[in-house]
Amino acid sequence: MEKDHLEILLEDMRGNFQLVLEGHEVLRHDIQDLARETKERFEVVDLKFEALNTKIDSVDERLNNKIDAVDKKLSDKIDAVDKNLNDKIDAVDKNLSNHIDAVAADLKAHRADTEVHHGIYRIKEN
Repeated sequence: MEKDHLEILLEDMRGNFQLVLEGHEVLRHDIQDLARETKERFEVVDLKFEALNTKIDSVDERLNNKIDAVDKKLSDKIDAVDKNLNDKIDAVDKNLSNHIDAVAADLKAHRADTEVHHGIYRIKEN
């Protein structure tokens, strides 16, 4: 009886051990499936990151081009305004020089005319 009882216990233990092994096999299979699914998801996420990086690089390039274009346009306008102001200043300077020269010539002529009439007009200089 003891031997039969021991055999029954061993058979029961073998059955339980077999169940544990089958459970481990199922868990191993589930873990492998989860690892494969996780790897596939990460691959998809990596592709999405690459797409986002490409878009960001594209936006960065477009913004840099627009900024460069605006910078050039504003620099050209500033240069044009600077040239225009320099031309106007030069014209005003020339005009004032001409007026000063004309006043100096008028003054010289007036002085010469005054000196011709020596007795009538006298210029006193201090």
